[in-house]
Amino acid sequence: MRVITQQSLGGPDVLTVVDAPEPRPLPTEVLVRVRAIGLNPLEARLRAGEFPLLGEVPFVLGWDISGVVADAPGTWRLRPGDEVFGMPLFPRAAGAYAEVVAAPALHLVRKPASLSHVEAAALPIVGLTAWQGLLDLAGVSEGDRVLVHGGGGGVGHVAIQIAKARGAHVIATASGGKRAFVEGFGADEVIDYTAVDFTEAVGDVDVVLDTIGGDTAERSLEVLRAGGHLVTAVAEDDPVLVARYEAAGMRFSGIAVDPDPVALRGLVALVEQGRLRVHVQKTFLFERVADAHRLLDGGHLRGKLVLTV
Repeated sequence: MRVITQQSLGGPDVLTVVDAPEPRPLPTEVLVRVRAIGLNPLEARLRAGEFPLLGEVPFVLGWDISGVVADAPGTWRLRPGDEVFGMPLFPRAAGAYAEVVAAPALHLVRKPASLSHVEAAALPIVGLTAWQGLLDLAGVSEGDRVLVHGGGGGVGHVAIQIAKARGAHVIATASGGKRAFVEGFGADEVIDYTAVDFTEAVGDVDVVLDTIGGDTAERSLEVLRAGGHLVTAVAEDDPVLVARYEAAGMRFSGIAVDPDPVALRGLVALVEQGRLRVHVQKTFLFERVADAHRLLDGGHLRGKLVLTV
């Protein structure tokens, strides 16, 4: 099989396609012939060496996959021929930038017919981050006012739809050029952060989901109602900020996404009900991974990027 690996840390051109032996599934694992691979900003940061989550090079990036089960010798959960998708092993290395992946059967679910492999590969990390943050941590329910920072991004555009499916009133921040895009996913209000200070445009918010970073989490304290809840995917280990929220009587939660078949099946249910769709801005052939990472490095994406195998 072919895998995408890197012998050094750096820019997109360190990613190279090489031949490698197929993995052997352990008991409770399945072998998946991959059809599509979702790309995430985290992987660009790991490629560049911003933090050592995967240890020393060489390593193989990637977690989001969709494909077909080729072998399931030690599990009853899935069978050869099943179309599946998921985010195996995160944050441990899954080696998902590959034509074949061995993954725990429990970390995958059957792909609904209404999702293409490309769409399914785009969904797991962003969908699970939004689901676990908004529902498992914050318990968003009908009538809540929810502010999603970065509504046009991968996590953001999915989070809008999950919150709307729970009956929330959703406000999203996005650049002016993404207004129509974000409104198309159900946002009730859109704040152009390039023209307006969100702290002056919104208030009395029950839940804030921060996917942006910087000072966003700190400034969001100003827009939460008493007892409100900030969930952040980018500032979860800031003890000073946590103390500020607690002193103000607010809740502060960091979300470190993990594999979750229950939430994956919840996402599938929303897809089948027509209440959730994932936007793929562009697809790239497997061997064009460096081009995909150049676009990933540029940021300001609408939805997701996907490699096709």
